[in-house]
Amino acid sequence: MDSDAGSVLSRETYAAIARFRLELRRFLAFSEAAAGKVGLPAQQHQALLAIAGHDGPPTVGFVAEQLLIAPQTAAELVARMVDKGFLTKAAEARDRRRMALSLTPKAMAVLQQLTTAHLAELQTLEPALATALATALDRVHGRSDAG
Repeated sequence: MDSDAGSVLSRETYAAIARFRLELRRFLAFSEAAAGKVGLPAQQHQALLAIAGHDGPPTVGFVAEQLLIAPQTAAELVARMVDKGFLTKAAEARDRRRMALSLTPKAMAVLQQLTTAHLAELQTLEPALATALATALDRVHGRSDAG
């Protein structure tokens, strides 16, 4: 099996992981370009997605966790998004020190447009992504095309 700590990984295993990463990069490049076309930096698009998909009142801390960024960086990002009219902030009812974030109608319109485009792109990329992922996982589990 390729994943044993002392084993040497095969060229095919490296190729499988490289192909999967390439397919992910293709999707991410599409995503960044699509967001850019509507004047939205990729990080702001990701923040909008995280907030829209969150069950409960999202906060700056939540944005930091979802984007894997420092809380101060998330606070600056949120401030820019408030300034651009994408978010509103209001004190949480149960803890007035915490600020709950909400998407504005402007943000929802942009997010719906981008999400529709992303779903269409994922349908296009699905075969290549699924094949690349299956091949990579087959290598992890010691399976190959021959077996």
